[in-house]
Amino acid sequence: MDDGRIAGAATARYARKKETILAAATGILNRQGVRGMTLADVAAAVGLNTTSVTYYYRKKDDLAAACFMRGLERFEAMVDEAAAQGTPAARILKFLDLYLDLNRRVRLGEATPLTSFAEVKALKEPLRESVGGAFTDLFRRVRAFFDDPSLGHLDKRQRTARAHLLMEQVFWSGRWLRRYDVEDYGRVRDRMGDILLNGLHATGRTWAPQALPDPTPQAQKGSAPEGLDGRETFLVAATRLINQRGYRGASVEEISAALNVTKGSFYHHHEDKDALVAECFERTFTVTRRSQLDARDLDADCWTQLVSTAAGLSSYQLSEHGPLLRASSLGALPEPLRSEMADGYMRGWQRFASIISDGIADGSIRPIDPSIAAHMINSMLNAAASLGAWVPGLQQDEAAELFAKPLLTGVLN
Repeated sequence: MDDGRIAGAATARYARKKETILAAATGILNRQGVRGMTLADVAAAVGLNTTSVTYYYRKKDDLAAACFMRGLERFEAMVDEAAAQGTPAARILKFLDLYLDLNRRVRLGEATPLTSFAEVKALKEPLRESVGGAFTDLFRRVRAFFDDPSLGHLDKRQRTARAHLLMEQVFWSGRWLRRYDVEDYGRVRDRMGDILLNGLHATGRTWAPQALPDPTPQAQKGSAPEGLDGRETFLVAATRLINQRGYRGASVEEISAALNVTKGSFYHHHEDKDALVAECFERTFTVTRRSQLDARDLDADCWTQLVSTAAGLSSYQLSEHGPLLRASSLGALPEPLRSEMADGYMRGWQRFASIISDGIADGSIRPIDPSIAAHMINSMLNAAASLGAWVPGLQQDEAAELFAKPLLTGVLN
């Protein structure tokens, strides 16, 4: 064998091993986050020692960043193929089709795991900026789905909000698709596409949400930790930092500093960070539940009840008591706490599904899949927590019109 063929074979082996490492690291990263992943764990997963892994990636953050970049490359390929379709509706449906097909192949073991981007902000600089820039580029490509003469009624902010909504629907679906057999993915794709393009409202129903009472947990105000106005202030500040940095990206030291308390005071009020995150989740569940129940008590049809709670909760995300804790922190919690908090989310999902089912029965909501629609509403509300980052200068009273309305009435309307 000549030197060129030897070099080529060595290059091919190097590339295959690198892909094997990336695939293993992606699975660990999805489960344990940037700070929880170790080079030793990855090495063990691929049958190497840690030193051998450092031959490919010198540091853990380098490997994590490579996982994120590879995940973005896969999404870019799907977005580019979808963008070639002739209309905004066709682009959206093609994007859904490509993603669900890839998710199906991952479930069948025919493709490597998809990357969760929940922990990008836990990367250290300059890697965080580099990956963030690539993510922003992907976002702009998705926003271009809405660049069409037929959508001249949408300004840049509206197109930006819809792009964020569409991306989060795809990212979030990976969490609930596991509840479906892969044989059902075609039906799921059709139902998701129908809801995105046509909304939930029956003929003649319009977007007219009613104001609901403030769902902030009043019982949590008072009994303030050191240096704070109240328990509510404490939990809101902690929620904001965890949403910004991710569960593992926000250390106890950083949380204590953000709350203006000592580390000792933090541990006086919480056994550990898991206990704080659990309390932030419980607050999120309480706010969601109160809004849903207040909407259900309205003397109105179920469509009005649904748009009222969706509008109220999306606006709440930008209020002085917002945002609510993003569900991405669920995956980093230890069992059985993770299961307990996941059950809390599922109760909120079930309540949305019940309102939708009742709306189909009373004729105010058109016949759609209540389960899938409820998942998509949960996704929209979860994504609303970061809407302000994509739409600078967004005001609280604009959130419902800009973000909740497109999902419930159709993203092209």
